[in-house]
Amino acid sequence: MRKAIGLSLFAAMVVQAAPVVLDEIEVEEKIDTEVIKDVSGEEIKSADVAEGLAKESSSVWLVRRSGISNDIIVRGQKKDNINVTIDGAKVFGACPNRMDPAISHVLTNNIDYIEMTEGPYNVEDFGVLSADVKVHTKKPAEEFEGEVNLNAGSWGYKKASFSASGGTDTLKFLISASTETGEQYEDGDGNDFAEQIQKNIDAGKVPANLQYQDKYRGMDAFEKQTVMAKLFWNIADNQELRLSYTGNRSDDILYPSSKMDALYDDSDIFNIEYTAKDLGKYSKELDVQLYQSEVDHPMSTIYRKVATDITKEKTHWLDTKMQGAKIKNSFDAGNHTITAGLDYSLRNWNGRFYTNGTPGGVSLDDVDTENYALFLKDTFRTGNLEWNLGLRYDDTEITSGNAMDTDNDYSELNGFISGTYHADENTRYFAGIGKSSRVPDARELYIRMGGAQQGTPTLDNTKNYELDMGMEKQFENATFKAKAFYSMLEDFIAYNSSKTSHYFENVDATIYGVEFSGSYIASESIYFDYGVSYQRGKKEDPMTGQTDTDLPEIPPLKLNAAVNYLYNDTLSFRAEVVAADEWSNYDQDNGEQELDAYAVFNLKGTKQFNKHFELTVGVDNLFDNTYATANTYNDLTLLGVPGNDVMLLNEPGRYFYANLKYKF
Repeated sequence: MRKAIGLSLFAAMVVQAAPVVLDEIEVEEKIDTEVIKDVSGEEIKSADVAEGLAKESSSVWLVRRSGISNDIIVRGQKKDNINVTIDGAKVFGACPNRMDPAISHVLTNNIDYIEMTEGPYNVEDFGVLSADVKVHTKKPAEEFEGEVNLNAGSWGYKKASFSASGGTDTLKFLISASTETGEQYEDGDGNDFAEQIQKNIDAGKVPANLQYQDKYRGMDAFEKQTVMAKLFWNIADNQELRLSYTGNRSDDILYPSSKMDALYDDSDIFNIEYTAKDLGKYSKELDVQLYQSEVDHPMSTIYRKVATDITKEKTHWLDTKMQGAKIKNSFDAGNHTITAGLDYSLRNWNGRFYTNGTPGGVSLDDVDTENYALFLKDTFRTGNLEWNLGLRYDDTEITSGNAMDTDNDYSELNGFISGTYHADENTRYFAGIGKSSRVPDARELYIRMGGAQQGTPTLDNTKNYELDMGMEKQFENATFKAKAFYSMLEDFIAYNSSKTSHYFENVDATIYGVEFSGSYIASESIYFDYGVSYQRGKKEDPMTGQTDTDLPEIPPLKLNAAVNYLYNDTLSFRAEVVAADEWSNYDQDNGEQELDAYAVFNLKGTKQFNKHFELTVGVDNLFDNTYATANTYNDLTLLGVPGNDVMLLNEPGRYFYANLKYKF
């Protein structure tokens, strides 16, 4: 038993910098890759992937916007600075106010595992500036199998999910569906969404007309349904075709710290993948992928008191579509494995305002972002040293349907080189240096609000020059890993709230930080795991009309630590703490404010009754603390009045939950 636990923990740590096998799927070695396994099995509290990642990794920070569909920060980077793909398909949200971030368009119950690579070490995808999050969803099995989950929690949370898969050697299928709903959660002081708004109204921080109308004050916080279907066809021994569809339907999602709520948020993801292996000397593996993701997102003031005057019932309706194609081929040349490929994507983004259903001004006018790219990778080994090299050339054109908008063209050569030195079978050292870039999005370039030009059409693309290094060590009963990075950001795109138009501005900046993680086996029944991360970010110079040089959205020191107790093969317990220091360095000129330190304790127990039934019960925020994780950078439109700090949205208070799983 002791040996089994040790090997399991060792594997969990090594995947961060070495090849691993998960469900017979090889995860390519990268310099800074963290693999979060069995997401659907571990993260059963809710479907929110952002919340699950923040609990699992110290390098991920949760940006709370609602009870569902929240956002993440990785190494002080957010939005387009993080690349998110779902089974290789690149996904974007439609909302300029980040109500529907890319990570929200897949649910935990559909996820197998997540690869998270920090740094500029992915040349296969477009716009990987500072982090790459690859979501891998469940795959069909040959033998017929499935599971049913029934979940209930505090504040009326209810969820039911179902999945089944099976087939033959030639043809396999998977079908998955879920539905969930939740009431407004209460913070540690017992205040729900409407009561949190009221506290800020009473304090003079929020206008009274942005409170929910009486008939909506008690409405549910969200309702969400999803379906996923896959069909895998082994055309021949060396060829496979994969077809998949993921649909998400969310209704009436409340965003209490924003001026609007989402009437609905619908997304559809279509994916076709073809793989052929061993086609000849110069084709060890050929991969072709076509995908399309669509998001439809209207947000409105309809539930707020301001809408009782029908002339002020405003809806901002946006939609976006992402279409992509990729072909890559790998082959061996001596001790080198070389991969070459072509990447293409086209994103379209539209937005318009409506007043009581009547069309009004256009916020984004049929903006296309079209990218063509070539990439090349090489992996080889010399003695104990393993090398990875990559190059990518991007040519990007951004055009708007509004004749008043200036079209933009960007071209960039990016690349990296990294090495892992295997000092012995238990010790590895790694280092890498790279350059990556990302172009401005349509909002940053062109968006108009109330007829005013907020976007800045003359923005340059952002370049990241980064150095990473670290080591990992396996002891008899413990593992330890340390990482450090230094990132120089040229023409970083930041929001300048001192301006009256063209709010986005290029600035040079630096981000640096360290991360530690590891595990310790105390006995056959008890083991510990932990992670600590810290980063700082500074602008080289203050922005126009400002004095603050703190970079926004740089979280403070964060700790994730847990003790795990295995009573026997069928009963396990986990106690964890997620803690963070106060925000003492923040961009006050652009709306951020000091947040208090916090420490939250969570408990979870799982009992396996037989091969079919499993019961999990837990409580998060055991001591009912009141705290906030999301700061108030003016890049988001949040509730407030001039001259005061805007409204903070507190995290949920003490939350009880239970999940019953039936496997067949």
